[in-house]
Amino acid sequence: MLEPGGLSMKTSKNTILITGGTSGIGFELAKQFLGLGNTVLITGRDLGRLDAAHAKLPGVHTFQSDVSAPASIAALFEKVTREFPDLNVLVNNAGIMRQINLQEPASQSEDVCREIETNLNGPIRMVQQFLPHLKKKENAAIMNVSSGLAFVPFPISPVYCATKAGLHSFTLSLRVQLKNTRVKVFELAPPATQTDLLGSFRAEDMKGTVIMNVAKMVQCAIEGFEKDRLEIRPGQSNSLKLMNRIAPQFILNQLSKPVDRMLAEPSKS
Repeated sequence: MLEPGGLSMKTSKNTILITGGTSGIGFELAKQFLGLGNTVLITGRDLGRLDAAHAKLPGVHTFQSDVSAPASIAALFEKVTREFPDLNVLVNNAGIMRQINLQEPASQSEDVCREIETNLNGPIRMVQQFLPHLKKKENAAIMNVSSGLAFVPFPISPVYCATKAGLHSFTLSLRVQLKNTRVKVFELAPPATQTDLLGSFRAEDMKGTVIMNVAKMVQCAIEGFEKDRLEIRPGQSNSLKLMNRIAPQFILNQLSKPVDRMLAEPSKS
């Protein structure tokens, strides 16, 4: 059995694939990993956004792919491993977050599970697809990007939070199952971070939340990666996990306040 610690992860000279790398946390991870001397590959669904990301970061390699589509993942694997056989780090970052009023099924019935396909099924399928390749590498890692909301939900976004709780649980199990391999399994659980993901939320919804600068958050992530901190909880994510242990109902009540505003709005059904 390999020791869980072993050699610390190196932060340079890796070949890193980041899903959802055209903006937000994924883009910043690409930027900082590229600056450390890694080969960085990013994916995205929109070709225009991939081109824009490449214009800002000419050193990255871009691949159009959709993590919610199994056939797209299979095609990505064939292309990436053919062109970059040294790939040794997979970062499952792609994700979407929506406000959903579960009492209005008519407006959500067709796509209420869209977050599940992208945020949970996507990483699981990516791991299944790329794991045989990663197991052959000396210095391999998988980093699943969950959320501080994996530990306590933000009820105005119920499906998003459920997917992140699921991804947290999956990552724990994956780490145990891979304990006899060379593949290290990291979880990055960001707090509320200054990205487009928060664009649809009102200021009153985020009251009391300290929104972390994305560059600083990613610096913490890479530092944790280098130090083999397998569960990386920057900023308020650490507090969320702690509060959910010592005062779960209190912290849930605090995060539930935006639902009152949602329920007071005119029904769309």
